[in-house]
Amino acid sequence: MALSTTKGTSSFSFTQRYRYDVFLSFKGEDTRNGFTSNLNGILCHNGINTFMDDRLQRGENISAELLEAIESSKISIIIFSKNYASSTWCLDELVKILECKKNGQVVLPVFYKVDPSYVRNQKGNFGEALTKHKEKFKDNKEKVQRWRAALTEASNISGWHYKNDHPQFRFIKEIFEETLSAKINHTQVFVVKYPVGIDSRIEEISCQLDIESKDVRMLVIHGLPGIGKTTIAKAIFNLIAYHFEGSSFLEDVREKSRTNDGILQLQQVLYSEILGGGNLKAHSVFKRINVIMKMLHHKRILLILDDVETLVQVENLLGKCDWFASGSRIIITTREEKVLSSLQEDCHLTYYNYKVKELNKHESRELFYHHAFRRSKPTKDYLELEDQFLHHAKGLPLALKIIGADLYKRNIHYWKSTLEKYKIFPNPNILQVLKISYDGLDPTQRDIFLDIACLFKGFYKEVVVDILQSSYFYNPLCDIEKLIDKYLIVVEDGNLSMHDLIQQMGFEIVRQESELSKKPKKLLCYEDAPEVLIGDTV
Repeated sequence: MALSTTKGTSSFSFTQRYRYDVFLSFKGEDTRNGFTSNLNGILCHNGINTFMDDRLQRGENISAELLEAIESSKISIIIFSKNYASSTWCLDELVKILECKKNGQVVLPVFYKVDPSYVRNQKGNFGEALTKHKEKFKDNKEKVQRWRAALTEASNISGWHYKNDHPQFRFIKEIFEETLSAKINHTQVFVVKYPVGIDSRIEEISCQLDIESKDVRMLVIHGLPGIGKTTIAKAIFNLIAYHFEGSSFLEDVREKSRTNDGILQLQQVLYSEILGGGNLKAHSVFKRINVIMKMLHHKRILLILDDVETLVQVENLLGKCDWFASGSRIIITTREEKVLSSLQEDCHLTYYNYKVKELNKHESRELFYHHAFRRSKPTKDYLELEDQFLHHAKGLPLALKIIGADLYKRNIHYWKSTLEKYKIFPNPNILQVLKISYDGLDPTQRDIFLDIACLFKGFYKEVVVDILQSSYFYNPLCDIEKLIDKYLIVVEDGNLSMHDLIQQMGFEIVRQESELSKKPKKLLCYEDAPEVLIGDTV
């Protein structure tokens, strides 16, 4: 399951690719050459890719091809006509469509010269058809019961009721406009080329979001730099955005919030995306916050703030976060969850946080294979080196992607040389991302981080606090906690530890600083000690 709109499970995955915009479910003899044909023609003429099963050979059971077409459609339009329920094929389509609805598909019912209550309560032609099916399938009562339940459920979805007193062209135009709107609102953001491990992590998040719940919920996704927080947030956005009256995905909030113009730009994007257009006339940040709250407080929205560093960055966009309409969802990705934890008490909303874990060994290998080999199969020589690269990356998706791409189509000698280099020097592209958290530290916190990376990894936390206190002349516990909050270090069984790539980043920072100052602050190799001491360079 990726993210279901109910609390059940499903085989749907956000990685599914849509082949069709619209699937049309209809009873051929009732509407094929009239209403359905006209609707299909208008949709196709306006660039909407439809699936209309007028070329499939009908049989007793629904075909696998048709099931696949339903699954790979963004929207299903069900045209209930007087003989719709007489077709077991149509009823099986309906059951499948409603399964897909639970996993993100938009469903639009059309009651064509049929009273919706007849569909809901199986009266008239619908009642007669179900009675015949009950007799025919008396050994499979569950099947008929599923059909009844599906008819009832579909009839309760907001749709259109066509009568003879309504011009058909205008009626079809209304359906087209709603379909076009649903298609636009279903526009997806690019997630990632190889989404390994994303579905399982979204499954863990699904119960926290529970998008059918009417309360306002905030989910903070946090974890190591390069662990996949943004990727997960994008995948969730693609899955559930259409359920809301408005949605917005704001990227790079940390970076864009550095300037006043950047904050104004974020506010404008938020406002226009959720309202579907329009400009904020207020010019100051604080006046715009009031306008946003006033205009959006009545809409059930999905809002994702990606890469947030401070509480102020959230407040510049959302004010006090106490104005959201019932059922709204706010998702924030951050390297440091604790800076946002006060929102739990202040905003009167349901607050959750989710720590993204590293990829396991199987997931790491799969992602590495995608980037390093693509469709080719690795030989034994490469497999022996592969384990060493996987050990180096330690389940960090960013590292697996960058390293794998660097090794693609390279010979075995290049692989061996690269591995030797990585043992000494980190990949600069990986270093650039990891170092963002380090750059956000104050000078003392940076020094303490480098002390732990170079000297105290694996030491008991309380021992390190005592040692550092004698050097810095104050209790450094607050700074160590800050490093923990930023995932630069972790505590395992009371001992300080860190991801190998984070430690390697620390080594590289020390090396670069030593080259600039010509006086090493810390020794990374014991072989350097005699030179430093004898040469009186300390």
